[in-house]
Order: sequence, then structure tokens, then C-alpha cells
Amino acid sequence: MTEKEVQNILLNKLQFTQDAIYKLDVYCKEVIEYNKKFNLISKSTIPNIWNRHVLDSAQLVKFIDFDDNLSVSDLGTGAGFPGIVLAIFNRNPKFHVKLYEKSRVKTKFLTSVCDKLNIKADIHENDYRSHNIDSYYVVSRAFKKLEEHIRISREIVKVSHKLIILKGKNAEEEIKQLNNNFNYSYSLEKSMTSPDSKIIILSIKK
Repeated sequence: MTEKEVQNILLNKLQFTQDAIYKLDVYCKEVIEYNKKFNLISKSTIPNIWNRHVLDSAQLVKFIDFDDNLSVSDLGTGAGFPGIVLAIFNRNPKFHVKLYEKSRVKTKFLTSVCDKLNIKADIHENDYRSHNIDSYYVVSRAFKKLEEHIRISREIVKVSHKLIILKGKNAEEEIKQLNNNFNYSYSLEKSMTSPDSKIIILSIKK
């Protein structure tokens, strides 16, 4: 999928604004430039950054109600996918986007790009385990195995929450292998970027 095709989807199907597209364009350029010195994303994915990273992240807006005055936490955000993309989309000043990343190099990049584009996001350094998270929405991408992810989420998120995870072709198999002691319900959604990828949405009860 070309950059222009992705932008059309963002505008027409996901309700991103033209200003958000501009910010995403600058953000992608910053990622690519920074990636020359530091490993933010795999170099092999750079030619396909709009589909592989931006659209993959942006599709999560379908599962988050930004009109509620809540918050979303991105665990292990890395270069800001999906957290920065969600923050660029967000137009509610009372809805907060929180980014958790233990790498000093990556948090410096996140701070720099947020300052440059006036993106409103709370950036938290150090291991996510050192924080008490109170977000209703918790998202992640390329983070942990599903069972470990749920366990971590139950430990560090202090409220009942919705866990939204971008997963590859093994999503259904990981669900089948889950510990039945977990108190959860889930749905499995198709990804807009790959027929093999899935989005797992779990409601975690506290």
C-alpha cells in the first residue's frame, strides 16, 4: 500500500484530520532520520513505514472512545507506535495519551518529536513495572507473549481496563493457550494492514 493510499484511508475511514496527516508525515521523516543513528524500527520496514507502522497503529482508533475523558497507556512504545499516532489523532484535551518506554535513547526521541509537533503525550521513562498505571485503555505492539502481557497488565494496571494488542498470525493460537484462571473476555478483530495479523481486545476485570 502506497503512502498516498494509506493517507486516504486515514482521512476517509479513520477520520484523521489534514493537520494530523501533516504531523504524521513529519513524524515519519523524524523516525527515518533518527533511525540512521539509533535503532528505532527495523531498517527493512522503512520503505513501507506508512502501512507497516502508521496504519497498523492508526487502526486502533476504531476501538478507543476519545470522547470519554479517560486515558490510553502504550506499554513499550519504542519509537511511538502506536502511542504517538494515537496522540496525533486525539482532539480531546481531557483525554490523555501516556507513553511508557525504558530506553533513554527512545524517550529522548519521543520528547523531541512531541516538542517539535506540539503533540500532547505524557512520556514515562524507566521500566513500565515501576509505574502504577490507571488507564482504561492499554495498548501495545510487538511487546510480549499474550499470556505474559495479560499477567503484566493485571499486575501494574490498577483498574479494570481494556487491553488492545496488535498481534501476528499466531494470535488465535496464543488465545487458546491462555491460563483459564485469568478473569477476562475477548474479541478478535481483523487487521487493516495484513490478512495474517489480528487485533486482540481483552476486557480485564480487577
